Amino acid sequence: MRRERASTSRRATAMVEWITTDGLVDYDQAVAFMESRAAAIAAGEADECIWLVEHPPLYTAGTSAKPEDLTDPDRFPVFDSKRGGQYTYHGPGQRVVYVMLNVGKRGHDVRRFVQQLESWVIAALEEFNVQGHIREGRVGVWVERPDKPRTLSGGLAEDKIAAIGIRLRKWVSFHGISINVEPDLEHFTGIVPCGISEHGVTSLVDLGLPVTMADVDVALKRSFTQVFGDS
Repeated sequence: MRRERASTSRRATAMVEWITTDGLVDYDQAVAFMESRAAAIAAGEADECIWLVEHPPLYTAGTSAKPEDLTDPDRFPVFDSKRGGQYTYHGPGQRVVYVMLNVGKRGHDVRRFVQQLESWVIAALEEFNVQGHIREGRVGVWVERPDKPRTLSGGLAEDKIAAIGIRLRKWVSFHGISINVEPDLEHFTGIVPCGISEHGVTSLVDLGLPVTMADVDVALKRSFTQVFGDS
């Protein structure tokens, strides 16, 4: 596990520690780490933390998951998750960003915090000249696809490029964000991602951008203070 301090993220109350783990991290191991770290943050015994990982192929079920949205239950391991949201896929080529931040000290405003997470993803995507969008009634971050057939209503096709799902315990967040860098998009077909069937899924590489995981990490670190610096 490689640990990196984000010197630009120092706040009056705490320091945000950035951890980047190479290789594939077991999901149960990740949950155990997050729960332990979140408890320590709440107790004032540890700094806030952003953890960058990749997982082996798996599906997770959020608190709103519908059994019928798991269309291929024998394909990959399925983990029940107490984060918000429905079914999501994690796998190699996807940057998972686990966000352990003290929302209590950042305003006690969960809706604002989720909006900040969305803004953070959008700001990171802008580093690659990709315009992300938030859509009412559709969780996550979306990109327009003028190269695809228009929707039945005549609008531009849109694909999901990032998912967001968090949990709070004693006002400390965990779980977080997943950004599709270069995952196998066919792996998403075993679920109805986030319960939305009428739109597709894309990645930075699928959009024709030769972006690496390291590039995304740099963009996330650069845009973090831009979004959370005044929290």
